[in-house]
Amino acid sequence: MPGSETSRQGVSLGEVLIGAFTRYGDRTAFVQEDRTYTYRQAADLLARMISVFNQRGVGAGSAIAALSPNCAEVFLAQTAAWLAGGRYSGLHPLGSFDDQLYTCDDAEFDLIVAHPAFASRAAGLAEKAATVKQVLTLGPTDGVGEDLLALCEQAAPARLHPGPAREDDLCWLQYTGGTTGRPKGVELSHRSIVQTIYSTLCSWEIPAQPRYLAASPITHAALVPLLPTLVLGGEVHLHTHFDPQHWLDTVEKQHINYALAVPSMIYALLDHGDPTHRDTSSLVTVNYGAAPMAPSRLAEAHEAIGPVFTQVYGQTECAAIGTSLLKAEHHMTGAPDLLRSCGRPVVGARVEVLDDDNQQVEDGTIGEICIQGPSVMDGYWKLPDETSSALSGGWLHTSDMAFRDEDGFLFIVDRKKDMIITGGFNVYPREIEDVLNAHPGISAAAVIGVPDEKWGEAVKAIVVARPGNDVDVDELVALVKEHKGPHHAPKSIEVVDGLPMTGLGKVDKAALRADYWHDNDRQVN
Repeated sequence: MPGSETSRQGVSLGEVLIGAFTRYGDRTAFVQEDRTYTYRQAADLLARMISVFNQRGVGAGSAIAALSPNCAEVFLAQTAAWLAGGRYSGLHPLGSFDDQLYTCDDAEFDLIVAHPAFASRAAGLAEKAATVKQVLTLGPTDGVGEDLLALCEQAAPARLHPGPAREDDLCWLQYTGGTTGRPKGVELSHRSIVQTIYSTLCSWEIPAQPRYLAASPITHAALVPLLPTLVLGGEVHLHTHFDPQHWLDTVEKQHINYALAVPSMIYALLDHGDPTHRDTSSLVTVNYGAAPMAPSRLAEAHEAIGPVFTQVYGQTECAAIGTSLLKAEHHMTGAPDLLRSCGRPVVGARVEVLDDDNQQVEDGTIGEICIQGPSVMDGYWKLPDETSSALSGGWLHTSDMAFRDEDGFLFIVDRKKDMIITGGFNVYPREIEDVLNAHPGISAAAVIGVPDEKWGEAVKAIVVARPGNDVDVDELVALVKEHKGPHHAPKSIEVVDGLPMTGLGKVDKAALRADYWHDNDRQVN
């Protein structure tokens, strides 16, 4: 039928967000310390930003980067990029200059939006990057760049308009954390992010009137819960960085009912002091994910904070959409092992466990988690070979090894690259980490393989003690041997003050392996 293709065209992310900003008027949209924006105020500033961007030549196909801690203005700047028809990327505030410069050149940015605290870094990047033409700052600086907010004050008020973007246009060029070598740009379309909003609303147990606390970067993963919060007309409370005391204070004082946390954040809350002494009764849902969480520490979190935890599993390549383990499924009678599961597929995603020939394996057999669905990336930016490998056979290959039980729950055993081959046996570090983390004196543990003349690779554990506890290494070795057998028992254990983390809050195992494999053939990444 004539026009049928047009009638089936999906909405852009900009259209979804315009619906939120124009629907909720004088409701509070953003809260940061003593600063707030209503939806109406946010819509006004957003429209002015689009005008400034248009004046600076930002339009369809333009590339904009942001370098900023959490603030409402940086979110509005990335939204303005989408509505102007451009694509957006976040530069992690904790990233190195070299990695940020690599991203600038690889993504071919036209413009960097920077928080005043990072204006000098942005100017340095602009000076060396091949394509960056200008730096706009989110407030006044000492002569670095131009003040975007001041320019917005001079712009005439305007109505929000969806702009030129269509559902298949590139929206978010998000770079991976870089633990597998140089960061790769993941191409996420408007269709992908809109599907992410739909899936999170259906499967992440978001409260009907969310008061969302974002304490990790909204230029990265913390953006995912922010979008459905706005769609529902909720409040977004912003922290510039994660601090356990500040997090608990905000939950208590602002009656936060929704949050996102990586496991290391939850561990810090538990180790900071007894959360049961704080009023966290307003919490309805805490989404946790991005890295495996020790079942013992998850049980401890339930005891201290309450039955509010929903696990979410995915990765950048599928816009964080894969599986979820619902709150009730954490407490199913007779199924304690579900604390080790990442749940079942979310609405909008097809998830299977496949072998190397892209064939589904039997329940209980370990294979690779593979995903299909509208949220899956279009590919890696300018990396056709890597794209072909990651999307071979019509599936996104996650490199996460797992098995499915008879009820459809998935259990991740580890990353492909993290598997240790010791004495001819395949050993998955996560199994050992779960045993070590169950010890009452251990706060966190990481397990890697290190070179060994006899075994090929030897199991090595690096552990962090809980405050006030001494670590008995022999006791830990015996504990692993008892629960997993002699092949899993660490040949050595190192006690450290803290584990290295990536900018996204994951244990940086590449950094842990680097000291041991630099003179060997194995890839440390």
